[in-house]
Amino acid sequence: MAIQFSDRDRGQLAAQGKTEHDVADQLQHFRNGIPFIQLDRPCKLRDGIRQLNDEELREYRLIFEAARDKLRIVKFVPASGTCDRMFKVLRSFANHPDRSISDIREAALEGGKAEKFLLRFLDNLEDFAFYPQLKAAVDDKGQSLEEWRDSGRYAAILDMLLSADGLNYAGLAKGLLAFHRDGDEIRSAFSEHLREAAEYACDGNGVARVHFTVPRNHQEKIEAHIRETISKSTNSGISFEVSYSIQEPSTETIVVHPDNTPYRNEDGSLLFRPGGHGALLKNLNALEADLVFIKNIDNVVQECLKGDTYLYKQALGGLMISLQDQIHDYLEQLGSASKNHELLGEIERFAINKLSIELPQSYIRLDADGRYAYWSRQLNRPLRVCGMVRNEGEPGGGPFWVRQRDGSSSLQIVESSQVDRSNEQQLTIWRGSTHFNPVNLVCGVRDANSNLFNLTGFRDPRTGFISEKSNNGQELKALELPGLWNGAMAHWITVFVEVPSTTFSPVKTVLDLLRPEHMPVDEEALAQ
Repeated sequence: MAIQFSDRDRGQLAAQGKTEHDVADQLQHFRNGIPFIQLDRPCKLRDGIRQLNDEELREYRLIFEAARDKLRIVKFVPASGTCDRMFKVLRSFANHPDRSISDIREAALEGGKAEKFLLRFLDNLEDFAFYPQLKAAVDDKGQSLEEWRDSGRYAAILDMLLSADGLNYAGLAKGLLAFHRDGDEIRSAFSEHLREAAEYACDGNGVARVHFTVPRNHQEKIEAHIRETISKSTNSGISFEVSYSIQEPSTETIVVHPDNTPYRNEDGSLLFRPGGHGALLKNLNALEADLVFIKNIDNVVQECLKGDTYLYKQALGGLMISLQDQIHDYLEQLGSASKNHELLGEIERFAINKLSIELPQSYIRLDADGRYAYWSRQLNRPLRVCGMVRNEGEPGGGPFWVRQRDGSSSLQIVESSQVDRSNEQQLTIWRGSTHFNPVNLVCGVRDANSNLFNLTGFRDPRTGFISEKSNNGQELKALELPGLWNGAMAHWITVFVEVPSTTFSPVKTVLDLLRPEHMPVDEEALAQ
């Protein structure tokens, strides 16, 4: 049944940049469901995933270094999230502070995971980069953080750390959290990304361009922090050009009851929520760039461990440039007046061996003109080279061959929510994955005539997923837009390359900051 919008509804939609048709489409997704994708097989080395040897690493790094003077390079960092999820377990204890520390220790001995989490946090408090900030906040109250911990006053510690009356870390933008400590210097995730950008996102004029997507209500604080970070920068000869954007309200999706009717707030307004990182396609599409590096805000390591990151970012950039140059050359030849049958064979071998493009069965029935037209379409797409790490159990998506409507299979990054895991065959394929998506992308977003692609034309609107939510105790459903590196890039030319696990160190919970790659490093010991 179609929704009847009131004048007030129409005013709300207009204020958010939406139309009635947009919302009707979203409601249709709830009613019809979103079809699962069909996995063909997992990508593996030499079957969809390329491995670069030392010679190739050097070659592609040199290609990148030679080309960067002519390119406008932008590092694109999705940083719209807050620390709320990082501190979820700790918040559960802060909200129920009546338990004694002895009771918590006893529960931990009996296998309680949440209790073990809290105790590990407390036992390693001094190791967190934010410890000096927390200690200073307690000192300002005329109290002692060490005494609080020794006497088991965990609730006071959590209140000071998480609440709005304290440091308010639970509501902090994730990029502002102190990730690393180097002597007396404390570095946020934002500052670590700027340091990286100076190494591989810097053009021939010494300009490092970084674009952060940020939460609207945190932008002012983030900008002030980044200005301060840049003012203290020790990157000689490097200037930073930092830009920001938010997830536009127009990309938010409607929330519905289990019967698929729109949920309304107490004041009668429709409830919308952010549509996931797929909403950032609009932000990416607005960039003026030749080459875009994409990397998540929480994937950074200590400076002395960034060697592999720098090497592989530059090598992947060089590979992207090399492939893009060849693609543009072929498109130019395809557009010439004369037909060259040898060219078709050359393009076919390049597409199959270098771009992992599978030909549909209908291709063999095409004549020369049809094949020319086919490759003029197939090669005229944005290109992404995606680093993939060995699967070591991290939650998230990975690289797969996915069946297309024309019978061929294409390379896709797939999330578990896109797969029908009640289907035994699909579940077996899913579990056969050997690699994981760390969000390490290099993107070519201009066509052979140097015009920017309209990236919205290369998404698959049939992807995305429906998630279960709650609000004030009510069961609700929400719609996630096609993910930025999933459905939003479904029709890009895609190349997967294995990268070392040292280039991937995500921080999903606060305890992840205790991993060795986030701890202060003894550089003398490291050199030995």
